[in-house]
Amino acid sequence: MLLQKELGVVENSYYEASVARPAVSPALEGTVQADVCVVGGGYAGLSAALELALRGHAVVLLEAQRVGWGASGRNGGQAIVGFGSDGERAIERQLPREDARRAFAITEEGLDLLRDRIATHAIACEWQPGYLSLSVKPSRTKALRHWMDHVEALYGYPLEWIPPADIGQWVASARFHAGVFDTRSGHLHPLKYCLGLAGAARGAGVRMHENSVAYLIERGDRPVVKTAQGEVHCNFVVLAGNVYLAEYGDSLAPSISTRIMPVGTYMIATEPLGASRADALLRHRAAASDTNFVLDYFRVSADHRLLFGAGDSYSASTPRHLVRKIRANLLKVFPQLSDVDIPFAWGGFADITMNRSPDFGRIDANIYYLQGFSGHGLVTSGMAGKLAAEAIAGQAERFDLFARLTHRGFPGGARLRTPALVLGMLFFRLRDML
Repeated sequence: MLLQKELGVVENSYYEASVARPAVSPALEGTVQADVCVVGGGYAGLSAALELALRGHAVVLLEAQRVGWGASGRNGGQAIVGFGSDGERAIERQLPREDARRAFAITEEGLDLLRDRIATHAIACEWQPGYLSLSVKPSRTKALRHWMDHVEALYGYPLEWIPPADIGQWVASARFHAGVFDTRSGHLHPLKYCLGLAGAARGAGVRMHENSVAYLIERGDRPVVKTAQGEVHCNFVVLAGNVYLAEYGDSLAPSISTRIMPVGTYMIATEPLGASRADALLRHRAAASDTNFVLDYFRVSADHRLLFGAGDSYSASTPRHLVRKIRANLLKVFPQLSDVDIPFAWGGFADITMNRSPDFGRIDANIYYLQGFSGHGLVTSGMAGKLAAEAIAGQAERFDLFARLTHRGFPGGARLRTPALVLGMLFFRLRDML
């Protein structure tokens, strides 16, 4: 099971080592009543719970492990406007141009929402603006420039072009050919932000239960969400468990579980480099990612470490020699860090859709789901929770903009989709190399 496979990796997480978690919320016991039951204690679930509570709803949130235990507490920390080039193309193919613009604008609002929540709730999560998209060769530079021109023309979103002659002024690496700088997007400590969001939700009156696995929903006018020791009777359900819903997909949400794929992504953190050495790596301490299909992404933390993620695993198992492999990628980018120790390595599963656009919708009229953030969850998931809250309150236009998107299940079903995707990824890895 995914939950079991991840336990050994997250124990060596820099994020977990650098926070002080609050006391665990008690597991659900007995029968409780609520207006809304939210399943999942990550960004999307916490955002929905907070928005609903602020609107006056009685909200119960169920989390199978601890709040922020999944991707919301382990990700790269990059908060990026948009859906990525693949996700944007999928939306543009399916929706009229004006609706595609509205969808993109919702991600801009999502970044504003994230920053507003940091300020309003005094969440100390080390926000740092600035994001770099980096090409590794001339052919990728041409594609990167085409994407930038397209985003500026269609969405009116400002970006700065970094030509090959100037790229060395932005990142201290000979690996990159050119880049695009986004001054609005940025990065933060993802687990500190998640725990801060949870604190805001509790303060708004959300009743939170950790170590409470939701395994069954009895549908009806007033659904019942069941755990091993209790049940929640409610008017609405919001499913925000992402890849972890598939753990119990046969009974909880079978109709949507095959529409997302768990993708393992892994990171390392160096020892502290000191302020001057860390500053020398990335101008403005921007977050950065290359544009390969199997990409590297990295940023400098507030305590002057380099946090570096490399590649993805589509086999649902932790790669062997994890630190050695990611460190090799790091040294391709920053060979000047060959003397640096790597005290932390961790990872987890993100959720992707076939077309890399988000998957929001309803299973029944009173059961909503939010999934498929495809690497853009820090910004998009916050808005997903807000849109679900709007829809439950009767203003469903923005939620239904995304619910109109068509999503196919991964080929091969639950058993064969993983080996099928592994074979596909071998092709893309070879393409990146060549």
